[in-house]
Amino acid sequence: MGYLRNTIKGVSWIATLRIATRIITLLRTVLLARLLVPSQFGVFGIASLILAFFEVLTETGVNVFLIQQKKDIKEYIDSAWIVSIIRGAVLSLSIVLLAPFIASFFSSQESHGVILFIAIIPFIRGFINPAIITLQKDLQFHKEFWLRLSIFLLDSFIVVIFAFSTHSAASFVWGLLAGALFEVILSFLFIQPRPKLNFEQDKVKRIMGRGKWVTLSGIFTYIAQEGDNVAVGKILGTAPLGIYQVAYKFSTLPISEITDVVSKVVFPVYTKISHEPVRLFRAFIRTSLAISIGASLLGAIIFLFSETIISVLLGSNWTSAVPVIKILSIYGVLRAIFGSVSSLFLAVGKQEYIASMTFVRVLGLAITIVPLTLRYGLIGAGYAALFSVLIELPMIMLYTIKIFR
Repeated sequence: MGYLRNTIKGVSWIATLRIATRIITLLRTVLLARLLVPSQFGVFGIASLILAFFEVLTETGVNVFLIQQKKDIKEYIDSAWIVSIIRGAVLSLSIVLLAPFIASFFSSQESHGVILFIAIIPFIRGFINPAIITLQKDLQFHKEFWLRLSIFLLDSFIVVIFAFSTHSAASFVWGLLAGALFEVILSFLFIQPRPKLNFEQDKVKRIMGRGKWVTLSGIFTYIAQEGDNVAVGKILGTAPLGIYQVAYKFSTLPISEITDVVSKVVFPVYTKISHEPVRLFRAFIRTSLAISIGASLLGAIIFLFSETIISVLLGSNWTSAVPVIKILSIYGVLRAIFGSVSSLFLAVGKQEYIASMTFVRVLGLAITIVPLTLRYGLIGAGYAALFSVLIELPMIMLYTIKIFR
């Protein structure tokens, strides 16, 4: 059975979704940058960092497990839902208990209330029907498009409305809350089968056992991607953190707009042909070439026109982000080109490869982030992120050769 046509269609749908959401994000960021100050972006940045950290710390690998299953996943849906609900409750409670210490660590008492508010989100997300992953597993990306777009539109609308009315960093959380509730409702209205509260110990153990490497790699990925944000927030403060995060979002477009789009589609495709080495190799080479070309072109545009982009879209308050964007645009291109191998490793059941290579990136960041940030500020943080991805490349190439050899 040929999957090239399905892959192209899937990439088209997900790429269209990405383009639509990024246009909406751009408009939303432009509006919010004029309604809120950088320090408020930083306050939400602290809360979102903590939410993301606890999410990866308790990642169970349920979605990866369900996609990797060759047979029908109906028998695992109830157990997957139980795992998801328990995880969401643990997440929310952990964030609430640690909120005062987190606010103290960042010397930002304003972030305390936002952290408590954002703790509601994982609890609600825990009730999402896990069968929603069948949209990816069965390559039904047209349905995924409409589902994700509708959730994102609601999220963005609520954020802007609350920003206009309250001028508060909590506006971001109201958007997340609306999106999470909406996703739970949609997942039960339109996705089959619907889960039941049916605990099966053996299946829960199997899901958790298969997901341990996903959990570990998720923790390393979080540290690698957010460690620079933590350092900037702690060393330089909330306003520089807000500027750095905006710079990061603009400069890593090659990752989110190309790699994430293609990887989301090719992971289930690679899984279906993982038992055919020659076919898998050809698919991987074609995918890698397409990502390399697209990421390089987009990265070059960001590097060359970063000053114009910032001054026109965000205004003079954000000009200090320009030199950081130039550095991180190179980081973004490299991550886009070499980061796509994660889909290949997952497809052949080598989650440990992802954990190992990401650990090397974490190590590189850990060694350089504090001294470079202390010495060079935001630019130093950008250089630390770039260094971390450079030292990861040899291991990525080694593992890729090992799989096909």
